[in-house]
Amino acid sequence: MLPAVDTSAILKLRQQILARNDGLQGFGQPQGLRGIGAPAAPEQPQFGSALSEALRSVSSIQDQASAATNSYETGQTHDLASVMIARQKAAIAFEATLQARNRLVAAYKDVMNMPL
Repeated sequence: MLPAVDTSAILKLRQQILARNDGLQGFGQPQGLRGIGAPAAPEQPQFGSALSEALRSVSSIQDQASAATNSYETGQTHDLASVMIARQKAAIAFEATLQARNRLVAAYKDVMNMPL
């Protein structure tokens, strides 16, 4: 079957984003009033590592769907429903990844087009 979603990693990433957002609240204020001063704790996951782990998860789901398809095509299994569910999970995971990439690219373009 497909691996379970690791909700703890997602919740940790959410907490990291919220903590950084709180730290950036005083960015435009004078140095004495800023809330930024303490470095981030090293045990918090980084955005890049969280993104890499999410991409690995999507790749794993796609690999499992391909394996299920191959086993059905070679006659090793006769459960078409589980094969179709695995293929749909892989398609949904890929579509979610694609939408996240599109949003990140759009945000990058918006930032790059901001006047100085």
